[in-house]
Amino acid sequence: MTSPIKVALVTGASGALGSAVVMHLLDQGYQVVALERRPEKIQERFGDANARLLALACDVTDTASCKAACAEATQRFGRIDVLCNIAGGFSMGPSIAEDAIAQYEHLMALNAGSVFKMMHCVVPTMVAQRAGSIVNVGAQSALTGQASMTAYCASKSAVIRMTESFAAEFKSQGVRVNCVLPRTIDTPQNRKDMPDADFTQWTSPEKIAQTMGFLASEQSAAVNGASVAV
Repeated sequence: MTSPIKVALVTGASGALGSAVVMHLLDQGYQVVALERRPEKIQERFGDANARLLALACDVTDTASCKAACAEATQRFGRIDVLCNIAGGFSMGPSIAEDAIAQYEHLMALNAGSVFKMMHCVVPTMVAQRAGSIVNVGAQSALTGQASMTAYCASKSAVIRMTESFAAEFKSQGVRVNCVLPRTIDTPQNRKDMPDADFTQWTSPEKIAQTMGFLASEQSAAVNGASVAV
């Protein structure tokens, strides 16, 4: 009997890391549901040649939008096997700057709130299946506090603690939760923003995607609640 094709949800799917993860999962045979606030960005990035790629509109900071996207994916495919929480953002600046409060609220909502909301919406389906794997994106810079990066470090540190907490809560029901901790990702935007940096010390989106693919797969069945530096 042929096993059903596995279904993976990817947030932030049109970005540098998100698109690398989408391509890796497609190469591994998944049905990929790419979530973006503007799904036309998925069309611009990937075209419409792959029948195993579905773009859905989703604002990951909005609970109703997350629930609607997860419900549509489940209705279409009958299952959700993998969730890759990639949507996020970065900004820095003095914590007493005029816009510091707005920066804090934005990064906590985008980096931390979105991860909680997506896991909250996806886990019931995975529990019903008694199987599922969630891979979040934290940051190595969140392991300790950094000057002028309070909001960012706080939001990504929250992702690590949520990963551990969800992993502990649902491990007996077949759901695994892990996260990767990148340093600087080698993207065109980062090269533009930091032209004097040593790019050879940065990690490519493709290599991070391979690590996330491993954590999503049954090859990592014994790994749960881990924060993997990449």
